[in-house]
Amino acid sequence: MNLLLIGSGGREHALAVKLADSPVLKTLFCAPGNPGIAEVAQCVTIDVADHKAVIDFCRVNGVDLVVVGPEAPLVDGLADSLTDAGIPVFGPSAKAAQLEGSKGFTKALCDRMDIPTAGYGKFNNAPKAKAYIRSQGAPIVIKADGLAAGKGVTVAMTLEEAFAAIDDCFEGAFGEAGAEVVVEEFLEGEEASFFCLCDGTTALPLTTAQDHKRVGEGDSGPNTGGMGAYSPASIMTDALIAETMESIIEPTMQGMADQGMPFTGVLYAGLMLTADGPKLIEYNVRFGDPECQVIMPRLKDDLLLLMKAAADGMLSSMSARWRTQAAATVVLCAPGYPASAQKGSVIRLPKAIDLPEGVTIYHAGTAINGGDLVANGGRVLNVTATGKTVTDALKTAYRAVDMIDWPEGFCRRDIGWREIEREMAEG
Repeated sequence: MNLLLIGSGGREHALAVKLADSPVLKTLFCAPGNPGIAEVAQCVTIDVADHKAVIDFCRVNGVDLVVVGPEAPLVDGLADSLTDAGIPVFGPSAKAAQLEGSKGFTKALCDRMDIPTAGYGKFNNAPKAKAYIRSQGAPIVIKADGLAAGKGVTVAMTLEEAFAAIDDCFEGAFGEAGAEVVVEEFLEGEEASFFCLCDGTTALPLTTAQDHKRVGEGDSGPNTGGMGAYSPASIMTDALIAETMESIIEPTMQGMADQGMPFTGVLYAGLMLTADGPKLIEYNVRFGDPECQVIMPRLKDDLLLLMKAAADGMLSSMSARWRTQAAATVVLCAPGYPASAQKGSVIRLPKAIDLPEGVTIYHAGTAINGGDLVANGGRVLNVTATGKTVTDALKTAYRAVDMIDWPEGFCRRDIGWREIEREMAEG
């Protein structure tokens, strides 16, 4: 099979490495890719916002399946254009991608299908939003309704923080994504990420992970796209997974089908595990980043065959098996992230042969400049390791981090702290 992967980040590098292992793969193209992806795929220059250009490339190169990595092209309707052109695609339609593209859409679905989630209000102006916040009190959560690259959420511990977040949204800090806001009840509990592959009818459970959104250690500072992750998340027990499938995932699949927008692709549920059971924080319609980087090393099965089955509506006959080992990833960022990352600093990576066993360095925001590997984004590298436990995996990952020659880069040094505490308590 010839495959076109859309995207350029760490998530796409992890997908490319896994897809390249498939014995049924003939040629792997990636648009636009990055220097790391270029080691396992043929990177091509296509404007993915130009749907005709993507379709023309697929026809000329005999592409059998397109895998869309990031959310923006999905919300923009790339999957619809490919489907209309008769080109198989892994990823939801624009209507189904509203699950991530509009937080208000997802909240309305939760209301309709009785899916457990935080109480909320949706607003298109600051005075009404602030009045609602005053009536509810703090802590409270402010979310830009649209896509904001993981940065449009503020967990406000005071009314002043909440009002400032409202002003940020309506004054253009997140562009069109902040034209409307969702104000949510603050939920007590621990967060976890849960993933399913979907074909419009069947939702195939994958695995669990936990990421770390705040930029600073001790979960301090502003939200980011994610500073690190580990898998599996032991707090998501088999019983909680079954409850999540029954009360959240299956009603979502049914509700989307009832509206004439069946969901296909990856359904990523961000959950809060409360005293009353799991509640949905939000949906994403693609693999998480950096969660994908810890899921892929644990997947035993052929990812390409699973994705093709999802695109063809054949998931009911498929299963996904997982390695018992844990995986963890540490994100290395450029100075200034998440506000305004400084690009251009030179990065010197160790040779693969010198890295500890089980380590993979995924490129997230890199470029080649004059023969040097340089930082070209906010989140730049993902250092991923496997181990018997999360503690072991993180020890190995941080050893590899310290082998990278990049004085300007920074990372959190407490990734996986909750799981490490649990593993220590269990002895």
